[in-house]
Amino acid sequence: MSFEKLNLIDPILKALKSEGYINPTPIQAQAIPLVLQRRDILGCAQTGTGKTAAFAIPIIQLLVSDGVAPQGRRPTRALVLTPTRELAIQIGESFAAYGRHSGLRSTTIFGGVGQHPQVQALQSGVDVLIATPGRLLDLMSQGHVRLSDLKFFVLDEADRMLDMGFIHDVKKVIAKLPSKRQSLFFSATMPPPIVQLAATILTDPAKVEVTPVSSTADTIQQVVYFVDKGNKRHLLLDVLQNPEIERALVFTRTKHGADRVAKDLNKSGVVAQAIHGNKSQNARQAALNNFKNKSTRILVATDIAARGIDIDELSHVINFELPNIPESYVHRIGRTGRAGLSGRAIAFCDAEEKPYLRDIQRLIGKQIPVIDDHQYPLMIHNPPKSPQNDREDHRGGNGRNTRDRKPAATVQAGSPKPHSPSKDGQSTKNKSWWGRRRRG
Repeated sequence: MSFEKLNLIDPILKALKSEGYINPTPIQAQAIPLVLQRRDILGCAQTGTGKTAAFAIPIIQLLVSDGVAPQGRRPTRALVLTPTRELAIQIGESFAAYGRHSGLRSTTIFGGVGQHPQVQALQSGVDVLIATPGRLLDLMSQGHVRLSDLKFFVLDEADRMLDMGFIHDVKKVIAKLPSKRQSLFFSATMPPPIVQLAATILTDPAKVEVTPVSSTADTIQQVVYFVDKGNKRHLLLDVLQNPEIERALVFTRTKHGADRVAKDLNKSGVVAQAIHGNKSQNARQAALNNFKNKSTRILVATDIAARGIDIDELSHVINFELPNIPESYVHRIGRTGRAGLSGRAIAFCDAEEKPYLRDIQRLIGKQIPVIDDHQYPLMIHNPPKSPQNDREDHRGGNGRNTRDRKPAATVQAGSPKPHSPSKDGQSTKNKSWWGRRRRG
């Protein structure tokens, strides 16, 4: 099927041709006709399936068919709510590209930068507003955003809104919207709180689901290396010696970890930059642009910062640290293998992360192949929990997920002598002796 068969208007077809789009992805082929019929949509699709175009293209067409104000202040008729600044920028670029011949105006608003340019854009009038929840509520309270004329509402990446604690802000925004509107709800996963939220937003929705919930694309080759935590940075440098890795997106669990990995890579001669929530918007955008134009080889990111990263032909994703939320693994590796292209997802797993790996494999319904042939094999196997942790497990501990409690690591008796350097430069042989001495 081609886009011409979706009954799209000539200005949109012309823009899509300029972008090199020929055939719609499955979610686009399903969702676009339904949105054009003015149906509410409940869309469940993993990242990288083309869902931005699935809602942007038909919204542009409906706005044009309803009429474009030739001059003067335009009312905001479409609102797209998204969790991160990067994703807001990406969606804004998509609306600008698909609507370049439509006469529509769109703008993005998000926190982390001064509000004055955003307020100026709003005052000049926009048809489509793409926003993050916090900045939107702030500008609404100041009277800069009026949504009384809203006709279309899109809630994108709803599950990430939940993960980031934005659901209450989302509900505040929804309370300000006109009750008569067309609503489109998209989420990569559908946990119960998201299903409940969708029920309050949508009216008789058409469900669009192009892949099983939390599945990984078949175009992505996944592998895992078992490695001690202290040797991960050495293994990363070894892996990056592969000339096929022109660029790679490396994931850590924490902002500090992202900075540390980027610093270590640069010290070793590998050009890298970190991107996370503590970076200014300008610094984050500069790092992303450097990665896109290939002046930076490695971009080290946290989950929240990377959700909106859309890089064409990204061949490799490396999980330097496995996420403790298995759904995050699906989102991470979805940065590669996009639009039918092949990709490779590499995971490093230390002893404490084995429960995370089991959860991930259970979620995706497959075993990830193990690469054993490398210089830094895991020497500390299956660390037992301490008696204190065992007692906490039986009585529920302090209410945290037991996966988040790190078990005490010891060395198994009879383990082979390690031959790789440890994190602090000491031989792991000495560390094994110290472990045996402590047990004694």
